[in-house]
Amino acid sequence: MCGVIGVAGASPVNQLIYDALLLLQHRGQDAAGIATESNRNFNIFKSQGLVRDVFRTRNMRSLPGNAGIGQVRYPTAGSSESELEAQPFYVNAPFGITFAHNGNLTNWKQLRQSLFTVDRRHINTNSDSEVLLNVLAHQLQTANQSNRLTSAEIFNAIAALHKRVKGAYAVVAQIAGYGMIAFRDPFGIRPLCIGKHESKHGTEWMFASESVALEGSGFDFVRDVEPGECVFVDKEGQLTAQQCADNPILTPCIFEYIYFARPDSTIDGINVYNARLRMGEYLADKVARELPLGNIDVVMPIPDSSRPAAMQLAARLDLEYREGFIKNRYVGRTFIMPGQEVRKKSVRQKLNAMSVEFKDKNVLLVDDSIVRGTTSREIVNMARQAGAKKVYFASAAPAVRYPNVYGIDMPLQEDLIAYGKTTDEVRAEIGADGLVYQSLDDLKKALQEINPAIQQFDCSCFDGNYVTGDIDQVYLQELAQSRRAQKAQAGKQTNMGYSG
Repeated sequence: MCGVIGVAGASPVNQLIYDALLLLQHRGQDAAGIATESNRNFNIFKSQGLVRDVFRTRNMRSLPGNAGIGQVRYPTAGSSESELEAQPFYVNAPFGITFAHNGNLTNWKQLRQSLFTVDRRHINTNSDSEVLLNVLAHQLQTANQSNRLTSAEIFNAIAALHKRVKGAYAVVAQIAGYGMIAFRDPFGIRPLCIGKHESKHGTEWMFASESVALEGSGFDFVRDVEPGECVFVDKEGQLTAQQCADNPILTPCIFEYIYFARPDSTIDGINVYNARLRMGEYLADKVARELPLGNIDVVMPIPDSSRPAAMQLAARLDLEYREGFIKNRYVGRTFIMPGQEVRKKSVRQKLNAMSVEFKDKNVLLVDDSIVRGTTSREIVNMARQAGAKKVYFASAAPAVRYPNVYGIDMPLQEDLIAYGKTTDEVRAEIGADGLVYQSLDDLKKALQEINPAIQQFDCSCFDGNYVTGDIDQVYLQELAQSRRAQKAQAGKQTNMGYSG
């Protein structure tokens, strides 16, 4: 999961991209990078770490230009935490291109081999994003019929790319001397939107993973990039767009609304905050059916993304709402941290239970989701140690039983706590007195009530239905083997690090 920014401006954009990346920091805390264009020269700086730690004054001064792109990154399957895989990426042939990608390709290994043996292009990392960049470069070379690259040729190249590439991708890229492009996969799995600003220097355009980055940067939200669409902004600031996929169908990742996106963003016509409120309403109805409401004294959220759902649930059931956990905002997300003991320790560092709110009460804890169960188990223990008599648990998401292959680095299937277990078995695993999962049908209804035009979502981590149609059990087994090998290598390196 990553966040991408692209700005086709009329004045220097380095500070603007930096500020926009800060607004998307929640989407990636592993690495950050910016690439700008000035006089057909690209200037790139990227490194591992948070945006505020990566860039210094000297780095910002090295990024002149009125157009540029940026990315904040989480590593996903098939990648590592190597600084070489920080984005933006760059190729110099047939055109100079800088490139930032959010998502995950499902056929990147086959494409990598094809690029080497057929297209004669070299890939320097294990990143699927570098593969996608080289596919783009090759298709631009194939589509170009003259010394001058036209918008029609760019759109033809993207159409050819869609036919070769499988998986999720939302991309911003600069083509030296020509302009900026932005495009989404034919299912629109990962978000990408367009903003516009009329400055004293002229019209400026911004592309971003979430609308909050546009609005926080002074841009007006125009619309979302359509699935399969390519948008091109030339050097004069003129925007043109064309549908480049044969049968596009909007199928956004449902986990964006549950957990990843900021509540003040609107993605594909659905405001995330309103979506989480509606999730709370549907979850309240299920809680009323499955738990003894008379035994619940208070409803508490697990900060932060579950707060709207918990508030709405409490209001609908006429239960008291309280904040029992205080969050330390300087600890990373626990479900992608390596090692169970590291995750357990991180939960304690991230959350502190206030005894005054728990003592002698029966509490209903509301979280956005349960993935490995490590966090949930520790939170239930913390509530009991803080004095709670009974601890009930409600998840605003359904049970996570399948790995995500479209850009969320979820664990191996056997590491998912709900894999092969009933709800009551999961309840016993996390130590709760009762457990309620949101139903998938209700989750979809909550979102479709806000935007009825969306007919389907990518819910693969809940139902195992992978919308790109190329994922089978063999693929999942190979993915599991690859991740086990990565875990083993990481463990070996850790042991070597402590041996001296």
